[in-house]
Amino acid sequence: MNTTIPFEHYGEKLSDITYCNADPAQKMDVYFPQSGGPWPTVIYVHGGGWMHGDKSEATLFASGLNSMGFLVVSLNYRLYPPATFPAMIEDLKCAVRSLRAHAGDYNLDPNHIAAMGASAGGHLVALLGTSEANSPWDVGEYLDQSSRVQAVVSLAGVMDLSHTFPNADGNDVETMRHIGFNEANVVEASPISHITPDDPPFLLIHGDRDTRVPYQQSQVMYDKLVQVGVPAQLVIVKNAGHSFLESNGPTSPSPMELNFTILEFLNKYLH
Repeated sequence: MNTTIPFEHYGEKLSDITYCNADPAQKMDVYFPQSGGPWPTVIYVHGGGWMHGDKSEATLFASGLNSMGFLVVSLNYRLYPPATFPAMIEDLKCAVRSLRAHAGDYNLDPNHIAAMGASAGGHLVALLGTSEANSPWDVGEYLDQSSRVQAVVSLAGVMDLSHTFPNADGNDVETMRHIGFNEANVVEASPISHITPDDPPFLLIHGDRDTRVPYQQSQVMYDKLVQVGVPAQLVIVKNAGHSFLESNGPTSPSPMELNFTILEFLNKYLH
């Protein structure tokens, strides 16, 4: 007679779980819905110019996604300095493989995983979505598992590191471009370089007054995704800067409307 063991973590948050033993070991926070499962999963990747930030960024919205039936996993990853590219994307890929290897522990659906990130995180989730199935960046643990994701939400991400940024303030983007990158790898490190027809659906969101990463970055990414037949949606937010705060008047779509758009996208491709 089979006895079902009740899942122990409904409604909980598990903090600082090691997902892969890079040097140093990298940690994640896991936010669980109140009931159900196995759940579709949203992996969140924080911003901060590949130098700053941490997984606590997800506390702003995790409970909202939990209430809609999504497990939320927020990742730390190696930052510059001392880490340099491709350490960041290697960590993300290892995290996806680790989650699939431990799907039963977290009551997650390994076939329905999305990646969402903002700014540098938006760049990294786009790279996660476009990189090939057997990428050179798949190194480390759980190599018997896939690091592919089923959907990508990128907010204000850099898509082409080799592109010039004529509308940027001063040298902000030029400085950001070269942190952990060099002229030899900017093409390889650019999500737009890896697009193929079998990539997952993309939702790209960008402010039209973003002076750090101009909205044209998301525009060219969207154009190329559509060109090869990848399902893609582009939302240019009027009056929004890099953080989607008002730059010159009310933003449109509003933050609430953007949340609805993200949720609608996730429901369409993960449920």
